Amino acid sequence: MTHNEIRVAVIGAGMAGKAHAAGYRTAPTVFSSTLPKIRLVSIADANAALAEETAARYGFERFDTSWQAIAEADDIDVVSVVVANFLHREIVEALLVSGKHVLCEKPLSDTIGDAEAMIAAASAAAETGTIARIGLTYRRSPAVAHIRNLIQSGELGKVLHFSGHYWTDYGSNPNAPISWRYKGPNGSGALADVGSHLTYLAEFVAGSDFSEVCGGQLSTVITQRPKPIGAVVGHEGGAVSDEFEVVENDDVASFSGTFAGGGTATIQVTRISQGHANTLGFEVFCEKGSILFDFRKPGEYQIFTPATSVDSSQEAGYRTITLGPQHPYWRGGLAMDAPGVGLGQNEGFVYQARAFLDEVAGIPAEQSLPRCASLEEGLHNMQLIDAVAQSAAAGGATIAVPVLEPVTN
Repeated sequence: MTHNEIRVAVIGAGMAGKAHAAGYRTAPTVFSSTLPKIRLVSIADANAALAEETAARYGFERFDTSWQAIAEADDIDVVSVVVANFLHREIVEALLVSGKHVLCEKPLSDTIGDAEAMIAAASAAAETGTIARIGLTYRRSPAVAHIRNLIQSGELGKVLHFSGHYWTDYGSNPNAPISWRYKGPNGSGALADVGSHLTYLAEFVAGSDFSEVCGGQLSTVITQRPKPIGAVVGHEGGAVSDEFEVVENDDVASFSGTFAGGGTATIQVTRISQGHANTLGFEVFCEKGSILFDFRKPGEYQIFTPATSVDSSQEAGYRTITLGPQHPYWRGGLAMDAPGVGLGQNEGFVYQARAFLDEVAGIPAEQSLPRCASLEEGLHNMQLIDAVAQSAAAGGATIAVPVLEPVTN
């Protein structure tokens, strides 16, 4: 990195890769602290046509067809790794050795051993000032961040129970082609793909990590899928052959858990819920009230507080709160930062990219956004998912979740 510019690349030109690319493109335009010039250098993907199209679409200078080209380049400082989970370790380690700052998509890897090796590589790279982080994008939702702050303030008392669901339908078509998402052992399907988001959100909102899980259930509803003809990009379909392969992981997952700081949770996730393209929602029940959030309406949340002796006329029921400039990420984080304007998951990638670039640029955290999550937090998320898979394999047994040690970024 030079003093006056940060040079960026993205490895992976699929759906999430495009979100990272768009995030970097927009990041310099949000919030007040001043970044160095952001130079968009390369998009890399094994699918050359997709890499070229994505690079042109988001204003990157060139495209590459291998991650090795990015690792070897001397004109790149920052790289997002947005490819299949099993590829993360090799790519991240090579990038860190080459001195590049890395933002890795979740989950951190496909095995705990590889995730631990990535943490060791990041620790060694940190000694020379190289930064490695993981993207937990849903933490960047203004409503989610505000709900966490509200609960942490103590206004609603202790968390008693968190009930969450993440229903998606990308796997509901039995004739959709097999891809890497359907490979790997149970626990690496819907649970790792969308369940990883919901589990870190549960801990984030509750302000406490899971200490144990129980009642794990995993099921595969569609047991085989046709082989694709050509590349499969993101959740898209495409032409398929008349040959089939076995689906190796879960379409539906659920479990219950206990937070280390008190309170319980129930979690359900699917990838076969027809009618729910991307439905993430949760309800938090506390001592002095409750909060409900549905990501399909990301610009609002609902809160319930019981009637008091001072205002006994208050009717019981949830009140809808519309987000605005007084809430996290809003003022200066949106071009139109007035109450009621639209926002969603795409903005989360902008805030995530801005936070990462701020850290790379050395902008103090108190003048910036909350830092991106550490790789240790990514490992904890994987250990939690693994504990659920162990519970399911043991008929719903209670399984302890390893404690996440505090990390100072």
